[in-house]
Amino acid sequence: MTTNIILLGPPGAGKGTQARKLTEDRGLVQLSTGDMLREARKSSTETGKRVAEVMDRGELVTDEIVIDLIRERIQAGGSGFIFDGFPRTLVQADALRELMEEQGQTIAAVIEMSVDDDQLVKRISGRFTCGGCGEVYHDTSRPTQVSGSCDDCGSEQLLRRPDDNAESLRTRLMEYYKKTSPLVGYFWREGKLHRVNGLQSIGNVSADVNRLMEGLSEREAL
Repeated sequence: MTTNIILLGPPGAGKGTQARKLTEDRGLVQLSTGDMLREARKSSTETGKRVAEVMDRGELVTDEIVIDLIRERIQAGGSGFIFDGFPRTLVQADALRELMEEQGQTIAAVIEMSVDDDQLVKRISGRFTCGGCGEVYHDTSRPTQVSGSCDDCGSEQLLRRPDDNAESLRTRLMEYYKKTSPLVGYFWREGKLHRVNGLQSIGNVSADVNRLMEGLSEREAL
């Protein structure tokens, strides 16, 4: 049976890292809105052309277009999907539920990466990524073994987001809580919400997530 999950949490909570690990460990397909839009823009599909037109005008891509992209990816098949960064609003959550019903699928669980804001600001302020493979590092908690070089692929293109600073992050957190935090209650009412401490080490967060996934597998097998 296909297992679909949503990873929910503020910027920097570790959703992308855990999504990649689930992809590697369980063969699930990560559906990141940003990645899908970039891929669609390069494609020659009708939806891709719509994305390119909207982005070239400097406008925001509509929820309808994002849902169309998700529909196309689900129809392409997979053993399960991880929604990373979507939905962000109650309107998007309703649209996703309708889409999953249309495709004969459901969301098995929503995993909220809970964090303490002050600790999160400290974590993100020292974060940088490899421009070659996307691996994430930190000045103090996870520096590269060789200064200026990625441990995984050897790339020297180590990047910092311009908004990965305390002031910008607090602004992003406020936007998240205003728009996305209502989803916590939405999914709690559906009985699908599960919480993990997102400020643990990557390994410990991954272990908690995998325990949740094992529980889902056991229930589906009944």
